[in-house]
Amino acid sequence: MHSKVTSTGISIALIIVGLIHIMPAIGVIGPAKLTSLYGLDFNEPNLAILMRHRAVLFGLLGSFILIAAFKPKFQLIAIIGAYISVFSFLVLAWTSPFYNLAINKIVIADIVALICLVIATVLFLIQNNK
Repeated sequence: MHSKVTSTGISIALIIVGLIHIMPAIGVIGPAKLTSLYGLDFNEPNLAILMRHRAVLFGLLGSFILIAAFKPKFQLIAIIGAYISVFSFLVLAWTSPFYNLAINKIVIADIVALICLVIATVLFLIQNNK
């Protein structure tokens, strides 16, 4: 029973983290979606290409995290990848002199993801140290 609860907890935490990471993938549609996500103008074609590619990468990472929620053999690498993503963004945001309200929403979402990652990590360690 304890193992089932631990496993379910890891899955729930990873689903939340995966959904947070997959949400920016909608930006692949184009500059208008990117503008709605980040509150910035993405009509410059080169910037739009880079940000749309970023959306694809977030889709891949989010999808992998969601898969890992149900495939324990992928959970450790998904947790590590998610930590890298979340920490890198939070450090960049927190060391920036200013960011807009749209970016602040992402900061909040990444703090939620970080909390879920800590929960997933603790449960993962409990599950794998028996």
